[in-house]
Amino acid sequence: QVQLEESGGGSVQAGEFLRLSCLASRRAISSLVMGWFRQEAPGKERQFVAALSRNGNTHYADSVKGRITVSRDSAKSTVYLQMNSRKPKNTAMYYCAADTYLSDWTPKTYFGSWGQGTQVTGSS
Repeated sequence: QVQLEESGGGSVQAGEFLRLSCLASRRAISSLVMGWFRQEAPGKERQFVAALSRNGNTHYADSVKGRITVSRDSAKSTVYLQMNSRKPKNTAMYYCAADTYLSDWTPKTYFGSWGQGTQVTGSS
């Protein structure tokens, strides 16, 4: 089973960039469909942010297009989520997740492995 560990959270001011990292172990990251989700508060729904398919295709929620980029470094077994905070709306816990079965993301992708999350706090 793949293990995931997020890092890079913190405070981000409007106009600043913040890059989150997700380190995957036990599986090559190029063999996974990777996703990023955000949860604004405990008990609230985790919202899809972005996904990266095995072939490198990227997918984004409409609300983040243009200000978030997902990428990976296979040599470091790490997926990144870079955010440009134009608005102080990014406060949330960010989670990365992995699917080991599919080759490409769809809105119905079931992510079976999750990290513990990293907290991002946006401020104006």
